[in-house]
Amino acid sequence: MSYTRQALYPCNPGTERGRSTKLAAANVKGSDKIIYANGRSVIVLDLKHPGLSTLFTGHAKETTVARFSPSGFYCASADVSGLVKIWDTVKEDQSVVGEYRVLTGRINDLAWDADSERIIAAGDGREKFAHAFLRNTGASTGEITGHSKVINAVSIRPKRPYRAVTADDGALINFHQGPPFKYVKMIREHTKFVQDVKYAPNGNYFVSVGSDFKIFLYNGENGDKIADVMDNPHKGSIMACSWSSTSDRFATSSMDNTVKLWDANTQKNVTTWSFDKGVPNQQVGNVWVNTHEIVSLSMSGELGVVDVREGNSKVTRVIQAPQKSVTAGTLEQSGSGTFFVGTADGRAFRYDTASAEAGSSVKIQGEGHTNLISGMTAGVCGQVYSTGFDDKLREVDLAAGFTQAMLALGGQPTSLASTTDGTLFVVHAKKTGKTTVEAVRHNQTLYTLQPTYKAVSVAASGTVVVVGGGEDDNKVHVYAWDARASTLVEKTTSERVGARGQITTVAVSADGGYIAAGDSVGKIVLLDGTTAEVCPLRLPPSSLPPPLSHPQKRTDKWTHHTARITSLAFSPSARATAPLTHLASTSLDTHVYVYALEPPFSRYVHVPGAAPMGGAVVSWLPVGEGDASASGKADGNAKGRVVSGGADGCVRVWEVVLP
Repeated sequence: MSYTRQALYPCNPGTERGRSTKLAAANVKGSDKIIYANGRSVIVLDLKHPGLSTLFTGHAKETTVARFSPSGFYCASADVSGLVKIWDTVKEDQSVVGEYRVLTGRINDLAWDADSERIIAAGDGREKFAHAFLRNTGASTGEITGHSKVINAVSIRPKRPYRAVTADDGALINFHQGPPFKYVKMIREHTKFVQDVKYAPNGNYFVSVGSDFKIFLYNGENGDKIADVMDNPHKGSIMACSWSSTSDRFATSSMDNTVKLWDANTQKNVTTWSFDKGVPNQQVGNVWVNTHEIVSLSMSGELGVVDVREGNSKVTRVIQAPQKSVTAGTLEQSGSGTFFVGTADGRAFRYDTASAEAGSSVKIQGEGHTNLISGMTAGVCGQVYSTGFDDKLREVDLAAGFTQAMLALGGQPTSLASTTDGTLFVVHAKKTGKTTVEAVRHNQTLYTLQPTYKAVSVAASGTVVVVGGGEDDNKVHVYAWDARASTLVEKTTSERVGARGQITTVAVSADGGYIAAGDSVGKIVLLDGTTAEVCPLRLPPSSLPPPLSHPQKRTDKWTHHTARITSLAFSPSARATAPLTHLASTSLDTHVYVYALEPPFSRYVHVPGAAPMGGAVVSWLPVGEGDASASGKADGNAKGRVVSGGADGCVRVWEVVLP
């Protein structure tokens, strides 16, 4: 294969206010993997090595819950349309072995029996709120009845004789026996929504928690109440519960921003872990991992890990990652391989891409954006800059996070770039529809270009600034930045790149010799950076012709993408004298392509589905002196590393055999 995925840094679970988020752990001894849903993806997160996590993207609708089978061979996942998919967790292809539409609405929870043969799906529907079925055929294996409101949770006793409990918004818990499952009795102890219910691994108990701040412990075989757990109670809605593997303790997570550990035999509170105040730190889900770790989910999407062996109330570590789509990104310029991304909810994160074991992403602290981040670029002094749909330009310090430095823009920014003297160029659109290219340094506007065309995208390298035109223009405009005079001087303009699409993204090589432009219909053109004409071949700088006032017509060989081009990046060179060799691209069509910059421009590598739901950013990771891509060799054995991010909120690192 011409490419290999080296690392996948996944997104964190999606959350919704007032709704319990279901997390589950692998049933394999010694495993540190948990599974959860976000968007249309199901994520299997490796807590020790986040870069080695995996993703299932077989759902067409938003996923809601996923559960490993007790055997560990399968996983069942569900979505908002009532569809359950059962897929192989052992094989790399994650082949779907069963697909059943069991409800007419959202599925909130799933439960397997101990034989890994039967599943109960519970949630919302017009005719019923839960369905019990066989894994291999989808045939019914009983009826889950007695509910008139949405079911929030379901659990099956993990040993024979099997029992099942379901909890709903009507403050009811229904007790069933089987298989085939049938209604036995109603349990009415809670006074508000029952958010979660869970059987202990030995099957002797089950516990329920709810929005009435209460916890109840029951006999696992007959459903009789054992105790009302009242010692040091929660002061907010309790959203989740989970058991230890020894069945003698259980944990609860609450919207009072605490996680509590309880002794099942004495019903006493053992330990309380407190999180910071505020809605983002309300706890909405949890899962017990192995014998000693509990993972609790905050409303903000952060996963807090606590160790029950330590006997204190400190959180061991916090796993931070995007909850929403990655919308922008840039590589820090020190050569460390640190990759920054911005997301659709205004948050920013950084990744250490040196290896898959380096750890998960880290959220950039400080007062950031309040809306989608539309552009990011690295500064010459180590800073990173970002623009957002809150119409602001902000600065990120690598050590301190977002700084107080901020510039209010005159419109909504669409693209951002920087030159070697530290000047930033922002393309933004005003409410009137007019676009502006603004030159900024030290939070002060140095120059404003009011183009006669609609500006959409911008890129820069050295003193070369390139602007891509909108649908009324479809041209690439090349400018020179005069730092002393603080002005942009237009050097040349290309002919129309295409008849249909606007220039959605542009890129300039480090030496300014190449310009790449991608449009909204999936076409990429390669231009000479000096003349803005199509490059028939790469000429040494000394033999480049003078700028042309009327560039020749350009080629359209690179038309493999089928949707809007969102990002382009030239491969780096380890030596200043080494020629550039490749261009990477990504698109809303989910693919990444790597093209060779040598005639006849027909060699490329295709990474299909590199960014499920659509790519947003692609970049080359640093190469060493001995790397073949740095020396310009492309003999089939040379390799390069590409990082990509997109709408699924994940970041992936690819090792590509260069074409």
